Parts: sequence; structure tokens; C-alpha cells
Amino acid sequence: MKGRTVLITGASSGIGEGFARVLAKAGARVVLGARRLDRCEVIAGEIVAAGGKACAVSLGVADEASVIAAYDAAEARFGIVNSVVCNAGVGTGGRSTDVAAEGLRSVLDTNLLGSNLVAREGAKRMIVAGSREREDGRIVLIGSITAGQNGTGDAMYAASKAGLAHLGRQFAREWVRQGINVNVLQPGWIPTEINAEWFASDRGKADVAGLHRRRLLKCNALDEMLLYLLSDHSRQVTGSVFTIDDGQSL
Repeated sequence: MKGRTVLITGASSGIGEGFARVLAKAGARVVLGARRLDRCEVIAGEIVAAGGKACAVSLGVADEASVIAAYDAAEARFGIVNSVVCNAGVGTGGRSTDVAAEGLRSVLDTNLLGSNLVAREGAKRMIVAGSREREDGRIVLIGSITAGQNGTGDAMYAASKAGLAHLGRQFAREWVRQGINVNVLQPGWIPTEINAEWFASDRGKADVAGLHRRRLLKCNALDEMLLYLLSDHSRQVTGSVFTIDDGQSL
């Protein structure tokens, strides 16, 4: 990861925080973006204290002005961002007949529109900086196995992740001659702040017991594939969707 500057959305906790730490350890300059700037600042400070390079930026992914400002701040600190991880995501559980329209809009705006805005802003800047000649542009969208499942209890979340998978392929095709690789990682169920309460409940425990290997993914399950997709080794990999779920979707 040396020589790479990586912008990570949703980096204030969960797998986004984990991504920031593992990428910094691998030598990347890491930009942690989220609405909870204070949390990102603490994590960035810990990374720097451990010998890494990191900074925090305020970032609301569904707000184009916020996205642009985040990239401006990242470039002011580390130069051009040549790698992007669109990780920010939200869900709103419940039957579709019960979820308020406001909740539906929040999921769609964050998961799909937000990833669109962050990825395209990164691509614009990579192209201007010469990604076509260097072939060093990397964008990874974090999807979900729910993109191909039914009855997950959150229809809009699943639909947004299905859209994200296709968005990744569309971007890959559009930027294939611009030296930018775009791929999608679809994880299975991972315990995070968002779902911890559910998996601690009796119903959640029953869901885990029903999985083929009767376990959730570890928080670092995506790390090796993410490192590969952001590295020079993945020069010929674009437009792909990778499922990493410990067999949960089988």
C-alpha cells in the first residue's frame, strides 16, 4: 500500500475503522471520512501514534458539497486520492409496510446515492491526475450478500446493495480506459455497532444457529481481499463482484 492514499467512508466504527487500521499498517496514507468526525479523529490519532499516516475528514456521503470538501481536505494533507473504499451504509429493519418513507430515503441516499457521489468524485480527480497513464486508480464498493437474497427483513437495504453491485459494474465499464478499476465486495453477516443488539437477541442467536457454519464473519474477514483489490497486483481485475461470507448464502 505504500504510495497509496485511500479515502474510506463510514470509517468511524466497525469494518470501516478496521479497514483504516489495516491499510495504514500496510503503508497507505489513510483518510477516515464520516459524519462522526470526533470518532474519526480519535482513530486517526491512534494510527499516527502507532507510526502510520492518517487524517480525519467530515463526510456526509449523500451531500455532494460535503463529498467535495472531504476530497479537498484529503488532497491538502496527502495529495491525490488514488484509492477509494465506499463503505458507509445504513439499514432500517422491519416489514416494508411498516417502514416510514423517511427511513427508506435514508437507506437509498446513503447506500446508493452516497456511494455514487463518493466514487465519481474520486474518479474525476484520478482522471485529471493521470490515472489513464499510470493505471493506478482503485475503487472498492462494499455491498452485501443481501443483494441476492430474499426475506432479509430490510427490503430497501437489500435493494440498495443489489443496485450497488450493478453500479460497480457500470462504473468499471465507464472508466475501464481511464486506468481506474472498480470492484465490489459483498460480505456476509459481520457483528458491528449497527447489528450488535440484534445478534445478542434470542431471534438473532437463532439466525446465527441457522447459518451453515453457525457463526458470523470476523470483522477482519475482508481485509486480505481489500488489500489485493487496492494494490498494483489487481491491475487486471475490474468490474467484478466478490462474495466473502463463510458460506452464509449457500
